Amino acid sequence: MKTIHTLILTLFISTSIFAQKLDREKIKALKIAHITEQLNLTETEAQKFWPIYNANEDAESKLRENSTNRRKDMNVEELSESEAKSLLLAMEKVEKQKVELHSKMLNELLEILPAKKIIKMYQAERSFRQKMFEEYKKRHSKQ
Repeated sequence: MKTIHTLILTLFISTSIFAQKLDREKIKALKIAHITEQLNLTETEAQKFWPIYNANEDAESKLRENSTNRRKDMNVEELSESEAKSLLLAMEKVEKQKVELHSKMLNELLEILPAKKIIKMYQAERSFRQKMFEEYKKRHSKQ
């Protein structure tokens, strides 16, 4: 009986984790489709654009994950003043790294795309986030 319960619990957890990964992959695919549609990239532009864009997304994701992991189990009330200051400085460092990544991507994109398309990319990212936020609100307002 214990084996069956353990198996069911393992199956449930595995399914939950797999579903979350599928959701992230689905959202990533939707974002790529949205940006592609908005930018109207030529084949040559797309071949150069996506590796740069995806590398930047991956690097930003790692920064976010590291930052989140650092703060996840912290209780602000239990921090000493020096620990809190150290945390703030680490947070500032992460923000500077994000700006550096963003600047690097912008410079790389300027070599392959017209400035107008880069501005469209920023607009497409913003409109995609807005669509996702609206979808989230719609789904969670029904509960």
